Amino acid sequence: MNKLMSDNTTQSTETLKNLILSTIDDMKGVDIVELDVRDKTSVTDLLIIASGTSSRHVKSIAVSVASEAKKSGAKTLGMEGEDQGEWVLVDLGDIIVHIMQPQVREFYDLEKLWSFDESSEVVAKS
Repeated sequence: MNKLMSDNTTQSTETLKNLILSTIDDMKGVDIVELDVRDKTSVTDLLIIASGTSSRHVKSIAVSVASEAKKSGAKTLGMEGEDQGEWVLVDLGDIIVHIMQPQVREFYDLEKLWSFDESSEVVAKS
């Protein structure tokens, strides 16, 4: 891949990441964490994890993320878990978003699973 193409991909991923973080914040998502997993998997570059306060809140955040991503031209590859609303995954290719209820998030502890370290950044704590 040439340098220009790589820079454009990086820039579009960064733009999408900022849109997702802004959308989650606008929807009052809490404990937002961004994990850079490029060196751990080839499936995706970033995981964004956030909590919602109820199943309705979790679903609303996930639907808003998917909707705003689509408006920006990003393609949603899949969305899982919106029926129950305990944990909704939104697959945007280079970025996978996990919106979870606090008790589910604590149980699965994705931050620890993906070896939360200095390359990961806590974006906001509420």
